[in-house]
Amino acid sequence: MTSSKAIVLGQPTTTNAGLRRGFEDLGFDAAVVSPLDSTDVGLGDLVLARIDVLPTVDGVEPGLSRLPALAAEGACVFNGAVTLLGAHDKLLTASLLARAGVPQPRSSHLACPSLPRGLRPPYVVKPRFGSWGRDVVRCDSDVELLAWLHRIEERRWFQRHGALVQELLPATGVDLRLVVAAGRVVGAVERIARPGEWRTNVALGATRRPVVPPREARALALRAMAALSLDLGGVDLLRDRSGQLVVLEVNGAVDFDETYGADVYAAAAAALASTAFVAPAANELDAVRVVAAV
Repeated sequence: MTSSKAIVLGQPTTTNAGLRRGFEDLGFDAAVVSPLDSTDVGLGDLVLARIDVLPTVDGVEPGLSRLPALAAEGACVFNGAVTLLGAHDKLLTASLLARAGVPQPRSSHLACPSLPRGLRPPYVVKPRFGSWGRDVVRCDSDVELLAWLHRIEERRWFQRHGALVQELLPATGVDLRLVVAAGRVVGAVERIARPGEWRTNVALGATRRPVVPPREARALALRAMAALSLDLGGVDLLRDRSGQLVVLEVNGAVDFDETYGADVYAAAAAALASTAFVAPAANELDAVRVVAAV
């Protein structure tokens, strides 16, 4: 079909290996390449940026600043630098979702131990560049919140970026995650927290169960992805106290497997490849300056 390259730019994870196979099945010369390794690309090649947040949750893995150069060499870059930054920075994510009118939990950014304006307990406190449920804590009172903020105020991630404080939605221990590629829902699961745990992160012992998402969930996930101009990502949904679905998180380097659908990797690769060069890539002109400022 084609001799073009498809580069999955990220770590050698199970998800990235599955995406590589998906592109190979389409006839691409595909590879998973570290964001720091040299990559030769040209016109007609695809680059899917899967650069994640740092394990220390104080920023993004190195490599974002390379993406504008790859686009300048003629490659079609999915999940560009500015786009990934918008997805990884939860404060920026909240701003972009609000601008697009996408329902989400009310939130506040705190740069020092203090009480958030306009919010009442219970609260959820999380790093701005968090993942895997790391340092995500529930505080049931103002006293608990201030105690936790004082406890973390010397941590590097808090000193660099502060914390995001959100209202706690009904903690049922179950949420819905949809994987979206190029404007198409290609997979979905329910995530079920392990007994005694309210967080639904698989890294914390949650399990996944395949699900056919309702039309309402699909539409909301597509709105969230469009608000961030994200090409491939995951959207976590939960119902608020009124029963309305809201967006909990948008993950720009979402991990997924065949639980989301037997052909989820093939579907994601095909969706992305079908839109390559059809429309201009996300604006990368200011990407280096934006990334350098973080």
